[in-house]
Amino acid sequence: MFRTNLISALAALAVVSISGLSSADTVRLKSGASVDGTVLKRTERRIWIDVGADVLSFSMDDVASVDSTSAAANVETRQDTLFSTASGLAELPPREQAKILGPAVIKVSTPGGLGSGVVLSRDGYAITNAHVVQGETNLRATVWFAQPDGTLKRTDIDDVELVALNNHIDLALIKLKHPEGKDFLFAPVQDAEKLEIGQNVFAIGNPLGLERTLTQGVISTTQRNFDGLTYIQTDTPINPGNSGGPLFNTKGEVIGITNMGIRGGEALGFAIPARYVKDFIRNREAFAYDRNNPNSGHNYQKPPSRQREGAPPSLKDGSAKGSSAK
Repeated sequence: MFRTNLISALAALAVVSISGLSSADTVRLKSGASVDGTVLKRTERRIWIDVGADVLSFSMDDVASVDSTSAAANVETRQDTLFSTASGLAELPPREQAKILGPAVIKVSTPGGLGSGVVLSRDGYAITNAHVVQGETNLRATVWFAQPDGTLKRTDIDDVELVALNNHIDLALIKLKHPEGKDFLFAPVQDAEKLEIGQNVFAIGNPLGLERTLTQGVISTTQRNFDGLTYIQTDTPINPGNSGGPLFNTKGEVIGITNMGIRGGEALGFAIPARYVKDFIRNREAFAYDRNNPNSGHNYQKPPSRQREGAPPSLKDGSAKGSSAK
């Protein structure tokens, strides 16, 4: 017993002494000890830190927090129109990603209901579902601004502009105006699509009005077909109010926008893939909203139906050839 206690005490002393080294990163353990060094690698389950004489590895279950300036230095952000992509992001557990990305998730309210959304640019451009704002002109966004002391300040923004809307893929682009004229915290969008069945994902939204709710699960299938469009199927709980909110991977990238769940089924949620989101934003002028023209941008009239069965005469063999010979 004495030997075991002695070894534990020496191990704790070694860990504490390591924290006296000068370095860029600090790993704080739930035991109260801290380790200074350079974070070499970090996944959802483990972290590796170089302390000079050795490389230590810890389970993320034993880690309380990580202050990593070296990891931030390796992140490269690229601006693309009204959204950004990033490389060099570390995989983190959802609980840690929520601390970083939480302020980028918003609540979108209308007289007819509410949904969720995610800010994609520092200028306040955000994405939500078309069915959240369909037919509404009075929009309100609830944003949680990060404060210097680490808390979040809940703020309602009534100055919300509906920029573009595509009912076919169920996406809407809105723009928020910061009450203090500052930049918004935003979430990056996944660049090259890399989705795998069984991949860990999580969603943040406002299901049934329960603000800032985090749910997590895995990707059930990467391509589920509905009405000619493919969706990400996930067992992450998706409820009314989650609509328009982000589906994140463990790197903190938006891989999809949650838009529906099958009522009566269990763990059957769906999200619009990020590739549709990026294409919609890049071509937003084609879907520009005009409040004076309800058919502009988001409502498209159905084409007239055929009056007669069969192929048009111009497509029948010989008809085009005969008419061109005269």
